[in-house]
Amino acid sequence: MRIAEIHLYQVDLPLNGTVYRLSEGAHTALDSTVVQIVSDTGLSGWGETCPIGPTHAPAHALGARAALTQMAPGLIGRTVTGPSAVQRALHGLLHGHNYAKAAIDIAVHDLLGKAHGLSVCDMLGGATTDQVDSYWSLTLDDPDETARVAAEKVAEGYPRLQMKVGGRPVEVDIEAIRKVSEATGRTPLVVDANRALLTRDVLRIDRECADIPFVFEQPCNTMEEIAAIRPQLGHPVYLDESAEDLGEVLRAISLGVCDGFGLKVTRLGGLGAMATVRDVCEARSLPHTCDDSWGGDIIAAACVHVAATVHPRLLEGVWIAEPFMDRHYDSAHPVRVEDGRIQVPTGPGLGVVPDDGAFGDPVASFA
Repeated sequence: MRIAEIHLYQVDLPLNGTVYRLSEGAHTALDSTVVQIVSDTGLSGWGETCPIGPTHAPAHALGARAALTQMAPGLIGRTVTGPSAVQRALHGLLHGHNYAKAAIDIAVHDLLGKAHGLSVCDMLGGATTDQVDSYWSLTLDDPDETARVAAEKVAEGYPRLQMKVGGRPVEVDIEAIRKVSEATGRTPLVVDANRALLTRDVLRIDRECADIPFVFEQPCNTMEEIAAIRPQLGHPVYLDESAEDLGEVLRAISLGVCDGFGLKVTRLGGLGAMATVRDVCEARSLPHTCDDSWGGDIIAAACVHVAATVHPRLLEGVWIAEPFMDRHYDSAHPVRVEDGRIQVPTGPGLGVVPDDGAFGDPVASFA
């Protein structure tokens, strides 16, 4: 089976009347890039990458499409024997830009799954469950409003909460943490700064909220900043943005700088890289999430498939953007959060087939 065509689509993903706020900015819509790989047998595989704006990470929507445009011609006519071979080809066509390469990696997994009648989770080692826990991400807001939404989401069935902090006076963050804890009891809580806190503020939150159980997620900008204060912290620490690739994950583990990870499929470079990190985490008994920054049904399906293969005691949940949007690519088999859980899509490949004309005309095509 060879790659005969590659099509790139630009997809607008407006939020459903809400504003998603985090320390570096607020978002009312996101710009996603969808990749369609068509084989010489007529099968199509679908991939997606959707950075959450240009400042959250070293990734942005225009960069994704530019990188894909750079790589796509070099893939036409290539035999698809497996995802790893395609990844090596991508590395030979462009250095870095894992978040763009991830869209092709996801599409190749989908294509091969369809060709061999296997689901993506089977290709990644086999599912341990047919549904996975999700978690709710509380955006930056007034502490009282944040606590109200937190209680509402726990009542809906979400087994874990993540709340955004940073980009405002630390006193407000402390107040919000206390009010969310009071409103939700013993529901597992993650305090996510998205790199925004100074080490002094992390130490203050840790000290003034010592009686509240929670996990710090990426409190500071760099791994070095976190390592400098780690011995003084009473709360566990997970890395997110610093876990840029397998090398950085291994470095974090060797330094003993964290207790787990918030992992993103596209940041690591796709499902193959994510599965490798999953196995490293299992070897070191490190819990982690299986998420992405944003995106529609394709990204959501990819996250859920790999999450279903994680050892149950290590899976911290799956965050997908679906609850914040009204749009689905596959109207027959949408990927949804229901009562705080997500059903693993069934069928070959990702189990998601975009509706005809769902993305309009491609912005670039290669054959």
